[in-house]
Amino acid sequence: MKNLIVVLLGGPSKEREISLLTGKACFAALKKKKYKVKKIDATGKFINKLKKLKPKLVFNALHGRYGEDGFIQTVLESLKIPYTHSGVLSSSLAMDKEASRVIFKKNKIQVPKYFLLQKGFEKNFQRKMVNKKIKFPIVIKPVNEGSSVGVYICKSKMQFNKKYSKLIKEYDQILVEEYIPGKEIQVAVMGNKALGAIELVPKREFYDYTAKYSSKAKTKHIMPASISKKKYKEALLLAKKAHKALGCKGITRSDFRFFNNKFYLLETNTQPGMTNLSLVPEIANYHGIDFGELVVWMVKDASINR
Repeated sequence: MKNLIVVLLGGPSKEREISLLTGKACFAALKKKKYKVKKIDATGKFINKLKKLKPKLVFNALHGRYGEDGFIQTVLESLKIPYTHSGVLSSSLAMDKEASRVIFKKNKIQVPKYFLLQKGFEKNFQRKMVNKKIKFPIVIKPVNEGSSVGVYICKSKMQFNKKYSKLIKEYDQILVEEYIPGKEIQVAVMGNKALGAIELVPKREFYDYTAKYSSKAKTKHIMPASISKKKYKEALLLAKKAHKALGCKGITRSDFRFFNNKFYLLETNTQPGMTNLSLVPEIANYHGIDFGELVVWMVKDASINR
């Protein structure tokens, strides 16, 4: 359909609820800007619907698996439908916490010390802790989930055993990393420009799923982040470097810990949230780009061969 924009939202991932919020917000913004727009839930036979509709482009409002791991990007490339955000390879690399860290390290971007623990090889845990010089507290997380799904801080071996046995029921490998205290700094990148850095002060133990998406969690947002001008500039440069190193397109958000005057990159998100609590819109708004303008920029940036 000529000039039709399809907002792909929902889907089968664990971040479905957030994707529905992102999708609805972006759909409303595009409607307000007088675009011809339709929502499609990315479940069931949604690919057939896309083929039938033949939209001008797809606004990818999916989060988590299938939406930001290269799957939907591959589908859209094969259908030759232009889409927003990052392409196949950069999406799959960014979603894989280990693969992305290899790239970050190669590009002289500091990451926390970490190792992978495979299902069935738990006996290697202690040896790997010693080899990597990691001590408790540690953070454990799935290798390929977003939105802090399945992320736990473990202060002792007992806590680790409990949380690990919970995770390993669902995942074949777990990322174990040193816990970095300090400030939570997140940076938005828009195209080739790092927009700004925001600081988060969660009331909860860390910036987890609830802290991210529930206004009841009362996470404090400090915009711009309260760090020196020099360090602020450095955070922006590092986020832009990460975006470029992974080959990302459109909008990304890089999540850092800032401790002892050093930045540690935890991950780069290729499908950051676009809800009223989300950070990228907040950072953009601080720099004079309102939500509608941000969404329109993303639409104009859409293409294939990303």
